[in-house]
Amino acid sequence: MTGGVRHDDLRRQNRTMVLSAVRSVPGVSRTEIARRTGLSHSTISAISSDLIEEGILRQAKPEGQAESRRGRPQVALETNPDAARVATVVLTLNTLSLSLFDYSGKSVSERHCRLPTASVGRRELTDRIGDELAALMGGCTTGGPCLRITMAVQGIVDARGREMLWSPITPHTHIPLAEILEARFGIPVAVENDCNMIAIAIRERTPDRYRDNLVAVLLSNGIGMGLILGGRLFTGTISSGGEFGHMIHVPDGALCRCGRHGCIEAYAGNYAIMRNARRQGEWALPESDISEQEMVALAVEARAAEGPEREAFRRAGRAIGYGLGSLFALIDPAPVAIVGPGTAAFDIIEPALREALLNTAGGQDAGPLRFELELDERPLIRAGCAHSALAYLDESVFALQAGSLQPAGVA
Repeated sequence: MTGGVRHDDLRRQNRTMVLSAVRSVPGVSRTEIARRTGLSHSTISAISSDLIEEGILRQAKPEGQAESRRGRPQVALETNPDAARVATVVLTLNTLSLSLFDYSGKSVSERHCRLPTASVGRRELTDRIGDELAALMGGCTTGGPCLRITMAVQGIVDARGREMLWSPITPHTHIPLAEILEARFGIPVAVENDCNMIAIAIRERTPDRYRDNLVAVLLSNGIGMGLILGGRLFTGTISSGGEFGHMIHVPDGALCRCGRHGCIEAYAGNYAIMRNARRQGEWALPESDISEQEMVALAVEARAAEGPEREAFRRAGRAIGYGLGSLFALIDPAPVAIVGPGTAAFDIIEPALREALLNTAGGQDAGPLRFELELDERPLIRAGCAHSALAYLDESVFALQAGSLQPAGVA
């Protein structure tokens, strides 16, 4: 019995490695898979043949391969787009965006709608998500079955990816989104923090730079963070973790959207920058939805002359810089990506950020830290959700169930 279990585990591991290699480099040869995985050619040949027969992989001619090349040509492998589908759902302030991806990672259908998240009832919110998801999947009748749904939300989710614990976009807490959607669709669902999905997407897009560690900071109406540490996404044991924006910057300081005082977000979020620029007082109630156009106009004012507008952006930079310094004191300096609409004003924020960072124990040895900037976080959230969903299929469905296109069970 023990030997059988070990054999099954090894088989699953080897199939996962082959699928991962093909997904990373579409059109990869068996020889290259052997180089990347360390598996023997005979093992790869047997596994790839099974996966082709099962309709999970297919043969594809590499681009640029000459027809007249001497010797036996390398057989290129790629994922079969029709093997399965995955769905992504992104819930942000007043917006619901959904996409359907084929197994190769190509988007085949999308839906976007406005949803007043701050005012709708709890049941209406979950029903609307389910209705839009049903319309998305019902509108695409070709290709394989949908075998995974990955949902990203602003706020804190539980570590198991089942429940939205708290979010600034809605007054409702502890919503078991995974359970609700699984009951309706019979498909395994994961609920993830949006910044964690940003980190996943950036790492997958730039693996050479972010293979081991990545700090992805979201600058928007709120301040978020996704962490890759030691090549793995960091989550807590209870929650999704990485709540950088709600680390304390000034004890008993400015009022934050979370209801507490002194958070980094209460100085660096869009609402905080606007509040300080307009001299409304640190305990003024945070505005719920400040447009990107308003922030762009405020940045123009800050660049034009010294004044409260410029100082508001400086205060934001100091809060982020001291926060990063505290983080680096724990994990050591790591590559940083700054994401979101706040990057449009990063030229004003950056000097104060770097000055504050240099004044911390964690930041004084960070060296010439280079910040990668990404203005629009939405494609990254969607890409991170798609990658996570497809990785689930590779590791928990197709690596386990030879010849089956059904989920390995709702988890």
